[in-house]
Amino acid sequence: MSISSNIETAARYIREGKLVAFPTETVYGLGANALDPLAVAKIFELKERPSFDPLIIHIADLAWLEELVMGADERIFRLAEKFWPGPLTMVLPKSKRVPDIVTSGLSTVGIRMPANDYALGLIRACGCPVAAPSANKFGRISPTTAAHVKKQLPDVDYILDGGKTTVGIESTIIKLTEHGFQILRNGIITQEELEEVVPLDSHSEIEKLSAPGMMKSHYSPRKKLLIADSVSMKTDKSKAGLISFSGELENGNRKVIRVSEKGDLRDYAVNIFEAMHAFEDDDDIEIMIAEPVSETGIGKAIMDRLRKAEYNWRQI
Repeated sequence: MSISSNIETAARYIREGKLVAFPTETVYGLGANALDPLAVAKIFELKERPSFDPLIIHIADLAWLEELVMGADERIFRLAEKFWPGPLTMVLPKSKRVPDIVTSGLSTVGIRMPANDYALGLIRACGCPVAAPSANKFGRISPTTAAHVKKQLPDVDYILDGGKTTVGIESTIIKLTEHGFQILRNGIITQEELEEVVPLDSHSEIEKLSAPGMMKSHYSPRKKLLIADSVSMKTDKSKAGLISFSGELENGNRKVIRVSEKGDLRDYAVNIFEAMHAFEDDDDIEIMIAEPVSETGIGKAIMDRLRKAEYNWRQI
């Protein structure tokens, strides 16, 4: 089948109230018609996602903002002009058209316009905004390929295979306040880049669980994962898989996946979840050790993913 026919097939499934896994530039999403509460409920059921965790709505046209958002805020359009299509989600006051199940009963809704031709083609073809969290079991490793989706969600109605994602970690999520913006989840679009458009609100309290990815444990593999430190590096390395960035920690490990050959944090972001999936599926590996990076720029988002991936394992 051609790309266009695959997109049309996926759009038909969405229009019929079914679920479609599709690529974005960040990770694969599990999509349903955002205006169909029964279809959206299937997302929570298939992912085994708690009902208190809100979803993000994906759009392909700014005109949808008028339907989905209450009130006009010129800052939205300034941010959209610079970052959309792209990996930025804005949490905005929702209109009555948005079903409460999408927002977990919150008065706000997360919206973004993905920078992926498959995703944009799908949204346009189905003629509706698409609600979509990551296409995996809740709390598990995010999917960056169709194979990752098949591994975790074999019962999904349709997978639109668009190859490996190009950003590799979920979007930056911000909320606009009267004072500026708050970062609810770090991503590849950094605080410094956002501050070129809107000031940072560092004073207002951030509402808990007001966006996806705000829980302490997330992105977690089925095998033990620890961030490399003085304790974890003393573990038995004979069955350890190292997620390496600098190359400095590679000696003695059973296997190594180098996420970047040139020390580029964007490469780490692109390859972090794929490395976790590879070691999770490798019978020779019993523990994963991930090299930390400095928490500046994109490093904040990488360390956010690693800390949440290791959270439950660090408690054991």
